[in-house]
Amino acid sequence: MNLTDTQKKQVAQWIVDGAKLADIQKRIVSELGLTLTYMEVRLLVDDLKVMPKDPAPPVAAAKSVLDAGGAPTPGPAPASPEVSLADPLDAPDLNELASAATGNVSLTVDTLTRPGAMVSGSVKFSDGQTATWHLDQMGRLGLAAKQQGYRPSAGDLQAFQRALETELSKIGF
Repeated sequence: MNLTDTQKKQVAQWIVDGAKLADIQKRIVSELGLTLTYMEVRLLVDDLKVMPKDPAPPVAAAKSVLDAGGAPTPGPAPASPEVSLADPLDAPDLNELASAATGNVSLTVDTLTRPGAMVSGSVKFSDGQTATWHLDQMGRLGLAAKQQGYRPSAGDLQAFQRALETELSKIGF
């Protein structure tokens, strides 16, 4: 890694501009005429004490706006809410889910917990589909439907989460 101070400043500027390590490696070859391994580029970046930027978060989908009469205004169609059980921060608005609730969801807790889980059980959704669920040691919720590719409705997921919270509080979680 025999870079001059000018070349090091140029690499540091690329990092500040948001270039990724692989891009920096390619630019060093094409613009500076030096061949460095990926690891050497990583070490160079570390030596320069400049941190690469984190990728920008995805832009949230635009929602339709209601006019004074309650009718939707023209514009992009709202995206259907998808719920990621792995990350509760990605969940849609609770009022939106509550309005989409579809019916009864029944939940059971296993008396003998599945291996690798702190607590586990099964759930039956309002449309009759069933799934197994578990909470792992990291507190992540897993949900596996019996029918491959099945995704419960947002309302059923909300009812499932409420029932799960109730049952877990009964057993001391």
